[in-house]
Amino acid sequence: MADTLKKGFLLGLGAAVSGKEKLESKLSELVEKNELTTEQARTVMNNFIEKGEMKKDEWSAKQYEQTQEMAKDLGLATKEDINEIRARITELEAKLEEDN
Repeated sequence: MADTLKKGFLLGLGAAVSGKEKLESKLSELVEKNELTTEQARTVMNNFIEKGEMKKDEWSAKQYEQTQEMAKDLGLATKEDINEIRARITELEAKLEEDN
């Protein structure tokens, strides 16, 4: 499952890079033809990059959720589970020291 997610991510990344290069080329062409100002082209490119960042963040969150769900299905302990157990051990050790 993780391999499929990784391949999907890499495919999307490749498409984004290719799309960015094509967009930069098209924007440069439009600026040269005076159909867009440099500032307008910069704004379009910034919007494209911002949207890509938002999608990346969404994808990362989704991947995290899927990984957590997979770990739960497999019965694996999460960081939170381990931290909870550590806290309980520390508390029990403190109680044992008090009793002695």
